[in-house]
Amino acid sequence: MCRNGPEPDCEKAPAAAFAALLEDSVEELYENAPCGYLSTLMDGTIAKINATLLGWLGLEADAVVGRMRFADLLTVGGKLYHETHFAPLLRMRGEISGIALEIKQAGGGRIPVLVSSVVKNGGNGEPLLIRTTVFDARDRRAYERELLRARRAAEQAHEQAEADRARLQDALAVLQQSLLPATLPPVPGVEAAAHYRTASPDRLGGDFYDLFAIDGRRFAFFLGDVCGKGPQAAAVTSLIRYTLRAAALHDPDPVAALTTLNHLLHERYTGDDPRYCTAIFGTLEPGPTTGEVTVRIASGGHPPALVLRADGTAGFLATPGGLLVGVLPTAPFTATATTLGPGDTLVLYTDGLTEARTGEDRTALYGDEALLAFAAGHAGKAPQAVIRALEDLLDDLGDGLDDDTALLAIGVPAPGTQSRTAT
Repeated sequence: MCRNGPEPDCEKAPAAAFAALLEDSVEELYENAPCGYLSTLMDGTIAKINATLLGWLGLEADAVVGRMRFADLLTVGGKLYHETHFAPLLRMRGEISGIALEIKQAGGGRIPVLVSSVVKNGGNGEPLLIRTTVFDARDRRAYERELLRARRAAEQAHEQAEADRARLQDALAVLQQSLLPATLPPVPGVEAAAHYRTASPDRLGGDFYDLFAIDGRRFAFFLGDVCGKGPQAAAVTSLIRYTLRAAALHDPDPVAALTTLNHLLHERYTGDDPRYCTAIFGTLEPGPTTGEVTVRIASGGHPPALVLRADGTAGFLATPGGLLVGVLPTAPFTATATTLGPGDTLVLYTDGLTEARTGEDRTALYGDEALLAFAAGHAGKAPQAVIRALEDLLDDLGDGLDDDTALLAIGVPAPGTQSRTAT
């Protein structure tokens, strides 16, 4: 025993024991590491392999070390890739990492792995062996497959949603068209044109217009906007069109037609879901020989009509009074009259046009004054030309349009032109 202080042999004993323990720990870590390790000679012959990789392969060390090459552990495809890409790159670079391969199991199974190799050189720079680390990529491969499945499912769901949306838009377009006249009827001595602009193909609008014969001499027209959107608004729109048509045949007076509509809407839609609309209703009575058309018109809370004259002037046709149609059990409506001569055009529109957002920040409204100035620039033109100009204006307003817009232009052709109608 070292009683009088440490002696050389006493100091060496614990150090040697610690070194042996450390060596055993390093060897255990190598053998049972969470990844595979192997060392090969430069020709690929396996010189050393750890227990982890042997366990994955289902082989014993005696069957591998000195008897097999690294490429022999790979599947056919992996072996081909190793010979044509992996090995040449390793010789050229001295190291290579993160290569996806598959190794064969003794029972015939396959394990996806990620392989990294580095060439170890001797003191004179001569390559001696290759050290390779093999990582189990089964969880990663499963994760990648799951991601791929999820991506494909998402793409299919997106494609299905787009297809469903397209079908919905087609159905809405058909339904929207069913709420509008397919064509405008010919009116002797009058030219008419109309346009409907949907703010969103995913939403059913509530704007409406119509032009129809009352008798052999007179015609009626109307244009308006139902509060709200969607199927409920469409149902109200359909009801309004048929009510106004029937009312005009019974009594073509504009005030009488709007009064009838007001009673119907108020009686049917009282309670928790009130429905109302703005509407402008008028009649046309072409003169027998003068080439002029007398217009009588009444409004129920609707923006005033524009009159574009042949002399290049334009102005709003005032319709005093006129509440929203359907709000009160009785509502005062007042008719006004004007005469359209050759080259004059009457323009009706819904507030989707005047309430379009403008400016860089889209906070200002287009407004009545801007519309009047625009209309004055097209005064004297035929209804079809005016409607085309308004269509271009709507295009220019672009995403500033938050609401549908209905347009109806009725005019007397200038001398030398032929009357026609268009939608």
